Amino acid sequence: MNSLRSRTFRPLLLAVASACALAGAGSGHAASPAWTATRTLAVDASGLKAGPEASASTPIHVAVSLRLRNEAALDALVADLLAGRSQARLSSQEVIDRFAPTAAQAEAVAAYLRAAGFANVAIAGNRMLVTGDGTAAAAQGAFNTTLRHFEVEGHDALGNEQAAQVPAELAGIVNAVHGLDTTNPLHLHHQRADRARASAQPDEVVGHEPKEFATIYDADSLPPATDTTIAIMAAGDISQSLTDLAAFIARNGYETPKVKQVFVGQRSGDTAGVLEWDLDSQTSIAVAGGKINKLIFYIATNVFSLTPFVEAFNQAVVDDSAQIVNASLGTCEIGEHSNGDEAAIDASFKMGIAQGQTFTISSGDSGARECSNSITGGESYPAVSPYATAIGGTTLSTNGQTEYMSETVWSGGGGGMSVTEKEPKYQKKALTMALTGRGIPDISFSASPASGCLVVVDGGARLEQVGGTSLSAPMFMGFWARIQTMQGNALVSPNKAIYRYTKKAANAALYTHDVTSGSNGYTAGPGWDLGSGYGSLDVAAFAAFVDTHAGF
Repeated sequence: MNSLRSRTFRPLLLAVASACALAGAGSGHAASPAWTATRTLAVDASGLKAGPEASASTPIHVAVSLRLRNEAALDALVADLLAGRSQARLSSQEVIDRFAPTAAQAEAVAAYLRAAGFANVAIAGNRMLVTGDGTAAAAQGAFNTTLRHFEVEGHDALGNEQAAQVPAELAGIVNAVHGLDTTNPLHLHHQRADRARASAQPDEVVGHEPKEFATIYDADSLPPATDTTIAIMAAGDISQSLTDLAAFIARNGYETPKVKQVFVGQRSGDTAGVLEWDLDSQTSIAVAGGKINKLIFYIATNVFSLTPFVEAFNQAVVDDSAQIVNASLGTCEIGEHSNGDEAAIDASFKMGIAQGQTFTISSGDSGARECSNSITGGESYPAVSPYATAIGGTTLSTNGQTEYMSETVWSGGGGGMSVTEKEPKYQKKALTMALTGRGIPDISFSASPASGCLVVVDGGARLEQVGGTSLSAPMFMGFWARIQTMQGNALVSPNKAIYRYTKKAANAALYTHDVTSGSNGYTAGPGWDLGSGYGSLDVAAFAAFVDTHAGF
């Protein structure tokens, strides 16, 4: 071992020995000047049903996220890209070379995990994560905390009773520790239609086949997204969704798309998200014109918490294969801020934007205030990330077929002001509304189950009407994919058009359907609002406007 590596690892190994000794003595949280804080805070146990401490042998998978280098420079680059002041995106290798942790930093964390007793230790391709498999005893010793079981929505979860720490030698390297706290439940954003309620609606509020939304929102004149690759965040066993997708393709006479599965973490048999992945994949391909370059599923272990998606989002950025990445899921931002997931995913988003990727995220199906706290508020993350395009929900009225008539805010559509993410400059410069944090949604499309999507399920045996912002988010991904193909995948973000141009009423009138009625907890009005953002798009008019503005 050379002298530099010796100086780096010797104190780390001593720290590991000290931590493991503490854990073995039943005091995994004794104070020590050798420890330094991470962004993973102690679990908020209020309102949770506490169980026993985790047994020493409880298996734990951890992902340690690392801090960006030159983060201020990356922030400036991303801000310019989102605002449209620059189109100078970087290659994925340039992003790594300029902003990722160094190889030595990543290896120091990996060595620490190995010494602490973790196996299968791996460094992500962009060095932003170091993962490993261990036990509760190893985790408690390595991160100077105690793990306890909690019951959350009928599921067993773990939470760290003290803030996660690492040895002082890793200060400035480690961002957060993921996998210690799984008490913040994840929600998939799809809603089955209530047939009785749907039949009581006016005739104009009806379900539609996925391809009909392209006609309704005026996208049929655009070329299909033949040159654009899209990605969907998924989890568990998606084999039924692939079977349903094949039946959907055959039913509509589309060419069989190239589909790739990228498994991130351990494979599982979790099938809780089958209808979600059905909705995401069928909607996005249909509104993209029935043709795409490729569909990639990034498959996390399960849908119980957002933590497994820390690795999935980062892998999509490492691969840099998909121009657009969609996630139709989310959870209370306060918990994600506290456990450090928000910091890690935001870092991945920033790196992705720097290399030209767009992230479309559903705004949620719980109306305003996802966190269900009337005092502190709190919205759905990752939708509130300033580095994502948040898609809200409307109730769509047509002539009963494919002629657009009007929209109102869907009561379930997520929207509001973040309590953890700052208002980004692209919003602050465009909006007259005074926001206290990042405001969502940016735009909206049909999401009410009453005006939902007829999804092929059970291998083509039947159709099921499904709504939620899990419909509106992949819908926009499909539309944006067509526009990207038109522009040779040269576009970096839709935010320039959404905010820089749409703030002018004369421009907005050309390509938006301003949604001025309805409420999700916030009442809609003219222009941008917390119910529907800028409303929905006339996609062909939006694409033409983008095309006529040089440098977009």
